[in-house]
Amino acid sequence: MEITTLDPQPRSYGMGALATGASNILFISGQVPEDETGHVPETFDDQCRLAWRNVVGVLNTAHLGLENLTKVTVFLSDRQYREANARIRHEVLGGHSPALTVIITGIYDEKWLLEIEAVAVS
Repeated sequence: MEITTLDPQPRSYGMGALATGASNILFISGQVPEDETGHVPETFDDQCRLAWRNVVGVLNTAHLGLENLTKVTVFLSDRQYREANARIRHEVLGGHSPALTVIITGIYDEKWLLEIEAVAVS
């Protein structure tokens, strides 16, 4: 299996991700910034890192890693979080650049400042 990023951009995303030779597709439900005890951190940075940790947890359960991500959608509760979101996404993904969409919207729980859903292949 190979993932080819189409038109890679700075800070870990591309205009597309072509998966060839893939035999499995994992659809990751929206991961929220809540830990296993129900705790939600107060700051956006902490919430963002926790939501990414939850994405990684689902990937690990499927025996996959961040390098298997082909599509990520981030829902932000406010535009003010765009820069922090991009910075932390790049911190987490490094040189991996899946296709990306960021949507500014209302979030299910008012405590949550973001939610991340994703698609991975293997």
